[in-house]
Amino acid sequence: MKLNKQTQAALKSYLRAVAASGITVALSIAGNMKPEYSVILGALVAPLIKALDPADSDLGVNAS
Repeated sequence: MKLNKQTQAALKSYLRAVAASGITVALSIAGNMKPEYSVILGALVAPLIKALDPADSDLGVNAS
């Protein structure tokens, strides 16, 4: 299946955010944090990592 560059970049960005969220939730659960707080922490950390990632420059408003 052929994907254009923008679709590939979006897929990589999504998978990166899911991985960051999963790792954050797993670490916070391992640290005996309440599950509600770990899910909230994962939901906040994943978009932050995605926003700070320089590999996501080909997505968004300034994308070509």
